[in-house]
Amino acid sequence: MPARRGKDYVEGLRDERRVWLDGEPVADVTEHPAFEGAVATLAALFDFQHEAAADCLFPHPVTGEPVNLSHLIPRSAADLVRRHGALRRTAEQSAGLLGRSPDYLNVTFAGFAGRADLWGRGGNEEGAANLVAYQDELARRDLALTHTIIHPTVDKTLGDLASGNGEVALHKVADTEHGILVRGARVLATLAPFADELAVYPGQPLPNDPSASRYALAFSIPMSTPGLVALCRGSCSLPGAVFDHPFSTRFDEQDAFVVFDDVEVPRDRIFVDGDVETYNGVMASGWVANVMQQTSIRAYVKLQFAYELATRMAEAVNATDVGTRQMLGEIWSYAELTRAAVAAAEAGAHEWGNGVWFCDERPFRALRPTLPQWFPRVNEILKLLGSHNLLAAPTEAELADPRLAPLLGRYLQGANGLDARERVRLFRAAWDFAGSALGGRNELYERFYLASAASTYQMAHTHARRELAERPSLVDAVLARLDR
Repeated sequence: MPARRGKDYVEGLRDERRVWLDGEPVADVTEHPAFEGAVATLAALFDFQHEAAADCLFPHPVTGEPVNLSHLIPRSAADLVRRHGALRRTAEQSAGLLGRSPDYLNVTFAGFAGRADLWGRGGNEEGAANLVAYQDELARRDLALTHTIIHPTVDKTLGDLASGNGEVALHKVADTEHGILVRGARVLATLAPFADELAVYPGQPLPNDPSASRYALAFSIPMSTPGLVALCRGSCSLPGAVFDHPFSTRFDEQDAFVVFDDVEVPRDRIFVDGDVETYNGVMASGWVANVMQQTSIRAYVKLQFAYELATRMAEAVNATDVGTRQMLGEIWSYAELTRAAVAAAEAGAHEWGNGVWFCDERPFRALRPTLPQWFPRVNEILKLLGSHNLLAAPTEAELADPRLAPLLGRYLQGANGLDARERVRLFRAAWDFAGSALGGRNELYERFYLASAASTYQMAHTHARRELAERPSLVDAVLARLDR
């Protein structure tokens, strides 16, 4: 099957998946009022790849079928540049607000399959072969994939594995005739109601101990697999006109707590089964350098959008004071530093092993802990710039009401001839971006989806120390020169 259209994607969601929202099972995610906006947005992405085929599709290397460029296993710097174009065009369709558009996991698994040598170490050749075959299936069937990689937090003093007598974290129960039986829970599966399949792979390292082997699991299964239950958080989706809620009507990608109630995983879908060393090693080389091309391009698009929106808000009321200009310049700086980091990472791309090319990891290691701090600040700036105007923005229906339209046209006009409708549209968009329930959810997502800033700063220092040990010391050289 070549790259799908939106209607094919929507039809694929009509299956036996067990999705719950607000204490009720959802019979059809494509028709539920809380989900239909996001389904339509994702379907539009599948259609868009055909509209922008020159930028977003490439021929499958074996069959020649058109597949999305996010599935490309990069074999050169040119491949990364080509993939960049597709990732950016995709991010622009949602102004970077869809943190878990399908290209995120497509890029991830292309990287995994490219570095199958890491997955095949220690006698795990069958698991590595399964992963390579699955990545090809993911590309050819054009599946929407999500993942769940974090254990539930029960008791931090005990740790994730020991909590609940070791039965809460996802673990293997038994071997079966056709695969393995797993039980437990994982969080947080963003996009779960709208995904075709769910992947489990390492999120955090396990203790190097035989007792941890039953938690060392990596696999992928359809969302309709018996025993798999997705419990969704309260919806941030809002009904009504897109004018009133431009993002909340379309971009609530949802997040789910996932329960594996004795789920059987077929043998050919298992990538790691009890091998702690392989489980701990597969993410150590290349994952950041690969996937953060997608995440950083999306971040740049989102920051660029925020800068333009903030600038338009300031112009709407002719705000030219020093404080306003300073805040606008701050957002622009975040966007430009992100763009420059991506450019530097791509310019430093090199072969990482097994003939696969990824970006230079260092600029991404610097971005990874700073983006979670920049995005909340951007939201704060939008609120400061908008101030009370964010709360004085009538609805589209009120703007169209013949009794209210003359009043609003007179008293809510903007500066320099800006009409009331355009002014209101800008401030409603700013509120939905930064202040609505969806805005709050997105801020939390940006803070933690690549791990917390505190932990990633520590990881950056650990990597930097290793690199420092591999080159002559600048401190020693300078001090020695001064001594002379």
